[in-house]
Amino acid sequence: MLRLQQYERLIKAMVVDHKLSGPMNALEEARSAQIDGTALKTLGTLVGELLGSYFVAGEIDPNEETETNSPENVNWFAMQMKLGLPAAEFVRVESELKELVRLRNNLVHHFIDQHDISSSDGCRSAQETLISAYTLIDQHFGQLRQWAETIVKTRQAMSDALQSEEVIDFVVNSISPDGKVNWDGSGIVSALREAFDALVVDGWASLPEAGRWVAKRYPEQLPAKYECASWRQVVHETHILELRYFEMDGKRTACYREKERPAKLH
Repeated sequence: MLRLQQYERLIKAMVVDHKLSGPMNALEEARSAQIDGTALKTLGTLVGELLGSYFVAGEIDPNEETETNSPENVNWFAMQMKLGLPAAEFVRVESELKELVRLRNNLVHHFIDQHDISSSDGCRSAQETLISAYTLIDQHFGQLRQWAETIVKTRQAMSDALQSEEVIDFVVNSISPDGKVNWDGSGIVSALREAFDALVVDGWASLPEAGRWVAKRYPEQLPAKYECASWRQVVHETHILELRYFEMDGKRTACYREKERPAKLH
C-alpha cells in the first residue's frame, strides 16, 4: 500500500507538470490550482487524464499548437508535453496502466474478502499475493519514475530558456526577435489599459498622467523599450488606441482611450 501511495503521488505530479496554462503574471497560482484539483482524484482518473494527453499514439507534430481558451488582452502562457509512442507501444502502456488500476482497486476494496487471514493457509496465501502485487507495483513505479524524470528535465530546460531576455521580451512584452511588436498583447499597452481604468474621466484619460502612473508602477514598461520616443508615439504605433487633445486646467492636453473593436460577423 505504501508503494501504491508513492505511485499515486508521482502520477499526480505528472498530471500537474506535463501541462500548464494561465496569465503570465499568475502562473504559480495556476499551477497551485492544478495541484489542488488533482489532490482527491482517484488513480483511475489520473491514468485516464495522462492517456491521450501525455501518452499519445504516433509521432508528435512539432508544429501542433497547444489548445487554450485564453481571454483577450491578456499575456497568456500555455504549454503541454507529450510522449509519442508507436501504436503497439501505446496499447501496451495503456493496458499496463489500467491493469495497475485494477490491482490497486482489488487490494483496497476486496483483499480482505479474498483471503481468510484467520487461518494459517489464508495468511500464507495473502502474503504471497502481497509479495506478487508489490513486485508488479514496483516495476510500474520504476517505469513511471523514468517518465517523470523526462518531464522534470524538460521543465528545467524550458525554465532555463524562459529566463533569456529574448524570450521574456517575446512572451511578456510581445516583442519578437526581429523587433516587431504585437501591440495588442504588449506589456506597455496592458499597463496603459490599467492606467486608463485608474484615471479615466468622461471616457478619456490624460496621457501625461498615464505615463507617470505607468512609470511609477511598471518602470520597465516605458516607450524607449519599444523604440518609441514618447507616449504619443506609443499610442500612434499601436493602432488600437486613439489620441485626442482637450483643454485641461487651461492647457492643451493629450488624452487617449482604446478604439472600439468592430463587431464580429457570425
